[in-house]
Amino acid sequence: MKVSRLAVTGALAATAVLALSSPALAHVSVQPEGAAAKGGYAVVDFKVPNERDNASTTKLEVTLPTDHPLASVMPQPVDGWNVEVTKSKLAKPLEMHGEKITEAVSKVTWTATGKGIQPGYFQKFPLSVGKLPEDTDQLVFKAIQTYDNKEVVRWIEVPQEGQDEPENPAPVLTLSAAADDEHGHGTAGAEDSSGKDSDDAAKTAATTEAAEDDHTDTTARVLGVVGIVAGVAGVAYGVLAGRRRSAA
Repeated sequence: MKVSRLAVTGALAATAVLALSSPALAHVSVQPEGAAAKGGYAVVDFKVPNERDNASTTKLEVTLPTDHPLASVMPQPVDGWNVEVTKSKLAKPLEMHGEKITEAVSKVTWTATGKGIQPGYFQKFPLSVGKLPEDTDQLVFKAIQTYDNKEVVRWIEVPQEGQDEPENPAPVLTLSAAADDEHGHGTAGAEDSSGKDSDDAAKTAATTEAAEDDHTDTTARVLGVVGIVAGVAGVAYGVLAGRRRSAA
């Protein structure tokens, strides 16, 4: 009986390790290329993973915050996707470079012209945005992801501080403190004609992200292998011990 318990324990340990090492379900998120400083401009990427193994993502709709409207929103072309920018009237006009802005972008929609985001892949959708507000620490962008099998996933639940992450959290952009150079104008290269700062920031962010992903993937694989070896060893030990008992 003791040997059997050891075998079962080993198998359960292997299963538990494999479960823990499996990647968590991803969701639509937003991250800046470099910094997103209050009062400045930034290039932000909406990262869209495909969470299904039998369907492709063919449409992404991102709603921009109405409580902190952005006067300047420009999408970067993405191969294989059409982009549509929707503007709406503002309840309270904004001022930008000495001019009054009476309408602002309220939604950006990307629609695939081909196969879209296939299972096992993700896609980034960049936007240049500004000026970022100075009276808040974050911006919430609600997103709707559509698959080619007509399934729709609404990433619209706003995460609350001190509470567990909701099942379908909305993408949240965290804003950093305003830079010294006139509130960070051109922080991410949105107004830099040379584009050098934006490219350097993007390369640094990409390198850091790749390194973190590689480290996480390696750790998960090592844990998975250790769990499998432990489970197999436990089962083998139980079988061998059972045979010895039978022979005795």
